[in-house]
Amino acid sequence: MNTTKEELPTLMETPDAVVQQQMDFGELPADTTLSAEHMHFSAGTDITPLLEGLPDDHCPVPHWGYVIDGEITISYVDGSEETDRGGDVVYWPPGHTARAEQDTEVVLFSPQEDHRDVFDHMAAKMES
Repeated sequence: MNTTKEELPTLMETPDAVVQQQMDFGELPADTTLSAEHMHFSAGTDITPLLEGLPDDHCPVPHWGYVIDGEITISYVDGSEETDRGGDVVYWPPGHTARAEQDTEVVLFSPQEDHRDVFDHMAAKMES
């Protein structure tokens, strides 16, 4: 799920500030601690092979974030895809993988323990 900054509904606007808010933008399990993550993917990066062995061979962790620059395609277990570009606000539910169409920079917020487990899995795949 994605939306551009321009598409975010305006909640409040004053001469000095504008607040935009998208309601119902994903769900977070109770008692979950989030991590903030900054990532850079070089053009052509596809993390799919590193996710093999996880449930459905996809990332099982939800992410909320912002694409700072570039273009990244998210593929879901159901076969659907979305392409997120610089300026997009994103929610990637569990069951996704990613490939960068060009150099891409993103900031994500993720359940920290669950995502650390995914990173550990990916690191082990790179070592083998």
